[in-house]
Amino acid sequence: MSTSPESPSSSTPASAGRVPQEERTRAMRARLLEATVECLAERGFGGTSTTVVSERAGVSRGAQLHHFPTKNALVVAAVEHVADVRARELEEAAAQLPTGPTRTRAVLQMLADHVTSPIFTAALELWVAARTDETLMGAVAPLEQKVGRELHRRTVELLGADESVPGVRELVQATLDLVRGLGLADTLTDDARRRARILDRWALVLDDAPGRGERPGGAR
Repeated sequence: MSTSPESPSSSTPASAGRVPQEERTRAMRARLLEATVECLAERGFGGTSTTVVSERAGVSRGAQLHHFPTKNALVVAAVEHVADVRARELEEAAAQLPTGPTRTRAVLQMLADHVTSPIFTAALELWVAARTDETLMGAVAPLEQKVGRELHRRTVELLGADESVPGVRELVQATLDLVRGLGLADTLTDDARRRARILDRWALVLDDAPGRGERPGGAR
């Protein structure tokens, strides 16, 4: 009996060979993007080159150029990668937050930890570089707007804030501006004790503010 082209015996070998190749390609791209983020955090935008990235990722120059022929192509892809990593990190951190009266301070610490991480430093390098690079700005701006909206929404949720109450939305935005400012300061000098005192005081401000609904765990 002849075997038709659609039969399992003829299609399985091709599929079996294709899947590992796709997995290898995804893994290689992931290494390149992770190496790009590391280079941005350590060397800055100016010190990040396609050659340095390919060497750090352990990928041949030919393979790297096949997927990302220019530095901007590589960095633009890294912008999307940074956004995905930031979202996953915040999701994991949010799942570990306590309930009760210490929650507000814990939320602030989670946000502060996020903006003093290498991922934030890499994102900061992209923001600065995008200011004078139209192509990069075209990729960075929409993603940062999306990330900013999602971070605002998540902060409202975690703090139990009611933005229908006048002034509450501004308090949430001030919270995010505060932690971003602390992240910027951390790029110059790491003053964890000063940062902790600021967050302690701001947690008291938030807990005394109107428009704070029932906290997780029943605390108000």
